[in-house]
Amino acid sequence: MNETREGDGETREGDEGTRGTGEVVVLRYGHRPGRDDRMTTHVGLTARALGADRVILPDNAGQSAETVRGVTDRFGGPFGVELREDQKAIVRNWEGVVVHLTMYGERIQNVEGEIRAAVRADDGRAVGDGDDAQDLLIVVGGEKVPWALYERADFNVGVTNQPHSEVAGLAVFLDRLFEGAELEREWVDADRRVVPEATGKTVVDADGRGRGGTDPAAGGAEST
Repeated sequence: MNETREGDGETREGDEGTRGTGEVVVLRYGHRPGRDDRMTTHVGLTARALGADRVILPDNAGQSAETVRGVTDRFGGPFGVELREDQKAIVRNWEGVVVHLTMYGERIQNVEGEIRAAVRADDGRAVGDGDDAQDLLIVVGGEKVPWALYERADFNVGVTNQPHSEVAGLAVFLDRLFEGAELEREWVDADRRVVPEATGKTVVDADGRGRGGTDPAAGGAEST
């Protein structure tokens, strides 16, 4: 089953300097229900928080998809979440640049400039900005991935060549890709926001009205 909610696949607009026609999409390749639920959820949350336009999850990761959609509803977007069964076909038929994150890949510090150049507009504008910018697919493996994926990828990239979490790998890669610009994003249609502070856990309504201190709803998957 392939499932896309209305509006989930839209291209983000209005993020000056980092968005345009080029999409940044994260593909979670493989999912073991029960064992991978938390990790797959955090792949989606990390993709959303650090600049991707949408995440594609395997069709058996419905619980993770609903969690990420719920966070987007509460804390803003736009951000697309899709459930797809055709993972191999997505990679095989992708019209753009494919990056596969693996600890066996080339060091990110050696290839990040080449990747940005590959997906930038021809005039050097920011990633995803301009009609000639290429779409980028970032593949995050959930279980042993086939060798064909290594061969299909335009870049096999390791944020470190030491064992590490795929969530950590995705976070570091996205931050390197956007060069920190993703941290300045403005979120649209949020009904609440976190107030940055040295001590405390304060969540307020999007219009700035308080919620009586800490919001219990902010203490779930989105805060871990």
